[in-house]
Amino acid sequence: MVQLTKAEEQIMQVLWTLGEGTVQDIREKMETPKAARTTVATVLSILENKGFVKHNSVGRANVYLPAIAKEAYSKTQLFGLLKNYFNDSFSSMASFFAKESNYTVEELDRLIRDTKEELKKEK
Repeated sequence: MVQLTKAEEQIMQVLWTLGEGTVQDIREKMETPKAARTTVATVLSILENKGFVKHNSVGRANVYLPAIAKEAYSKTQLFGLLKNYFNDSFSSMASFFAKESNYTVEELDRLIRDTKEELKKEK
């Protein structure tokens, strides 16, 4: 899966939150300063060409919706990060984030306990 640019990802985050929307809907949900209408429309067109977005025409407006689920994109990006920066070592990545975030031993224990519970639920 292709990695999105910062502008593309910003628009996808809004679209994933909305579920669907017009250029104006997307602009209204963007953080300030908001991109120009033409910029949002251009980025949506690029996203559509990349297969991330599709649209339905309603009257004169296009209603855009994600063609890729946020979870699928997130998973691809996370595993790419794991592979490219941590040599496919989850423990190296977890250790890095634990150190950088200054987690306490108690917080790490809770994280491990919560993760074990989530894995049990999935089985």
